[in-house]
Amino acid sequence: MRWRVEFTTEPFDLDEPPPHAVAAREAVRGADLDAVDVGPFGTSAEGRADAVLGAVDDLLRAAVEAGATRVSLQVSVIEEAGAACTAAEAGA
Repeated sequence: MRWRVEFTTEPFDLDEPPPHAVAAREAVRGADLDAVDVGPFGTSAEGRADAVLGAVDDLLRAAVEAGATRVSLQVSVIEEAGAACTAAEAGA
């Protein structure tokens, strides 16, 4: 099973990424994930469920240790390529 995590850290700094945002981003980049996308207001990453779960633990700890006062995240389950099929394809 594949998961996607999207997260932001606070407080925000519009001039440069604060240390807690950098720490969380680096924790995710160091994880065994398939894709990491860093944006100006959040980061997302995808991978195996166990890898994403481990990355979430690492990013939370890193962000809080670096001064985050809030970490907002969302985890979504992603269908594997070819895993979904219509009822007609399944022979129903």
